[in-house]
Amino acid sequence: MAVVDRWAGLGSALASFLFLWSMVQRHVPVTISHRVATWANKLVSYFNPYVEITISEYGAERFRRSDFFLAAEAYLSDACAPRARKLKAELGRDSSNLQVSVGDNDEVTDAFQGATVWWYVVKKVPRSNVISLYANQDDPRTYRVVFHRRHRDLVVGKYLPHVLKEGRAVTVRNRQRRLFTNNPSGGGRGRGDVWSHVPFEHPSTFDTLAMDPDDKEAVVDDLEAFREAKDYYTKVGKAWKRGYLLYGPPGTGKSTMIAAMANLLDYDVYDLELTAVNNNTDLRKLFIETTGKSIIVVEDIDCSVDLTGKRKDKKSEREADDKPKLPMEPEKDEGSKITLSGMLNFIDGLWSACGGERIIIFTTNHKDKLEPALIRRGRMDRHIEMSYCRFPAFKVLAKNYLDVEEHELFDQIGQLLEETDMSPADVAENLMSMSKKKKRDANACLESLAKALKQAKEEEAKAKVEAEAKKKVEAAAEAAKSKEEDEAKEGSG
Repeated sequence: MAVVDRWAGLGSALASFLFLWSMVQRHVPVTISHRVATWANKLVSYFNPYVEITISEYGAERFRRSDFFLAAEAYLSDACAPRARKLKAELGRDSSNLQVSVGDNDEVTDAFQGATVWWYVVKKVPRSNVISLYANQDDPRTYRVVFHRRHRDLVVGKYLPHVLKEGRAVTVRNRQRRLFTNNPSGGGRGRGDVWSHVPFEHPSTFDTLAMDPDDKEAVVDDLEAFREAKDYYTKVGKAWKRGYLLYGPPGTGKSTMIAAMANLLDYDVYDLELTAVNNNTDLRKLFIETTGKSIIVVEDIDCSVDLTGKRKDKKSEREADDKPKLPMEPEKDEGSKITLSGMLNFIDGLWSACGGERIIIFTTNHKDKLEPALIRRGRMDRHIEMSYCRFPAFKVLAKNYLDVEEHELFDQIGQLLEETDMSPADVAENLMSMSKKKKRDANACLESLAKALKQAKEEEAKAKVEAEAKKKVEAAAEAAKSKEEDEAKEGSG
């Protein structure tokens, strides 16, 4: 009973002290209050035998997530999750198995060579009342590592390097290739995640790619040489990256080629939508947040943003407009403000050397519309034309779709393909053996393709005749107009 009374008296005295200090603190200068707080912390630290190390989600550069934080996250999910009370469940690599990791604001313990280490997973409460679909980087997570001070050398010298090594191994073991897309810039999300991703599950390979075998082999050799060329790039003083320009009409397999590249190299794919990027700074942040062993894709770059300087002309026209504006009306500049200079720096500027083992791919339907500086050698190292389907590519499709390598219709189809421009996508559609009503055999599919090629040939011939006739009519009209002008001049003279 005496012990209870003693503790009750101590609690009452402590409560009285805190109440008096809160009252006095209002009338004490800030400098004195700060000094008292510092002394109090030192006093508590003197009697507290535990040391704390903080691992922040974002490092001092504030551009990208800390590699050590990611390694610690993987380590805890593998080694300490069974002892956690709050867990997070996510789909694993094959989208069927569940992966369980330590939840936010939880505590787990770990043991290492006789030392006990406490891990605290801390996530701050969001300061904004705005609900967003994207993570807010202004409220990052942190890991607090707490241990007895007599184990300082052991934890700093051996345990934390052990966490880094094991975490990286877990990351590699559980790695799932992903398809990324960039989140819209701005929107008040602070330093939120700039990329969103889904599992990359495209089945395309170079074996199934409808392309001339010799051209296909050259691309595969180039990719495999790049993957093994880290020391070579270091030797010659170049960033370990490579650029590819894929150009050709729609439906010729540019996107399929990208998927085949990713599957061959086992790389992630970053699909960069330039219209969602506000300016060059945001573009640089996106590049920094990509990882090694990745393919960065800008599809239809000729349609994405204006990189020819026309935006500047439009701005000049607006500045020359004499229409009065309201004094408080903000100046609006619709669309992305990415410049040609920003894109060039993105491809081969100083920032492009951050990280390594990256492939940058541009696709376009109209190569002639692109700025020459954007696709010169050294930026886009290889220009690969994805052309209309010819006989070698057709044989690949016939093997894939019909499991046929020889057929009596091949000669006829081969001749028609040389005389007609049909995309591999259209050829493949005619070779599809499955329909809602019945399954077609190889003969029916090849006959359907031959019929489609003949029809396309007739339409091309008809369009050519119409174009020539239109050209003759326009030439005759121009000649008549010139004759009338000459006669008018002679009459006035």
